[in-house]
Amino acid sequence: MTLPVADPSLFADASSLASLKRAAAANNPQALKEAAQQFESLFIDMMLKSMRAANFKDPLFGSSQQSMYQDMYDQQLSIELSKSHAFGLADMLVQQLRREGLAGGAPSSTSATGSATGRPSAAGSLSTGGSAPLTHTASSATVSRQQQTAFARELWPEAERSGQQLGVSPVSLIAQAALETNWGHSMPRDAAGAASNNLFGIKAGAAWSGTSVVSGTHEYRDGVKTAVKSSFRAYGSCAQCFQDYTALLRGNPRYAAALGTGGDVHAFATALQQGGYATDPDYARKLTAVAGTLSQLIQGAGAAPLKLAAVAPIHTGSEPL
Repeated sequence: MTLPVADPSLFADASSLASLKRAAAANNPQALKEAAQQFESLFIDMMLKSMRAANFKDPLFGSSQQSMYQDMYDQQLSIELSKSHAFGLADMLVQQLRREGLAGGAPSSTSATGSATGRPSAAGSLSTGGSAPLTHTASSATVSRQQQTAFARELWPEAERSGQQLGVSPVSLIAQAALETNWGHSMPRDAAGAASNNLFGIKAGAAWSGTSVVSGTHEYRDGVKTAVKSSFRAYGSCAQCFQDYTALLRGNPRYAAALGTGGDVHAFATALQQGGYATDPDYARKLTAVAGTLSQLIQGAGAAPLKLAAVAPIHTGSEPL
């Protein structure tokens, strides 16, 4: 199927730019590549103009017609150079935007990042078998410090119980729940708006016989962030979710390396990512960053409000153990 994107040779044409804008609005991955290539063409053209402006014009044979044709030649040359990837600027832009999660997909109603349900599917996400989240970008900027603290305080008892069974610090578990749900603000919900109590983005695969909800989320497919609809497990309470999540990690050998990581959040997050829990290639770093925020909340709130007196030292991977 022909992609509705603009021809790079027509970057000065308004209709071509309009078609590229429509393709970008439709989350067309090819639109990102075309836009990056057009940016590179413009950059090369500006560079050529600057180089020629630095040279003195011929006072005898120079003319306005010569300047016009020279500009036309430079413009065409910049287009051909960008097509040939001679500079590589467009490729670098695409890679950077994809790493930043700006390559497509509008915000969805949930912020899961993996697909922990079992074996990988043809689409590159996990489905059937176990359960895991999709791909998200939990933004703590929209959630106040008080809300974050309340979220951690509410989940702490269950996180502590699950952490003892998994050999993992409660901080790691709460940090993952915060990442998956944006501190409880982007939990999967049913059509009526009822919360699923699914804190870890666990998808409802073929082996799931309980209640489920269909909700929007993001997955990374071939490195591109894509908005999708997925079926998630629904629970009667957050406690049930923690119990199911604990059984998932203990029962699936893909996550064996995450067990027993104690207070090393980075090791826990890396083991989950390597086990295929999430399709987001930056999942481990994001989880570790959220754990850092949670650690600051703990230090700011003190041991009494969160009952964290017995918490082991938290290691995020950025400091020596």
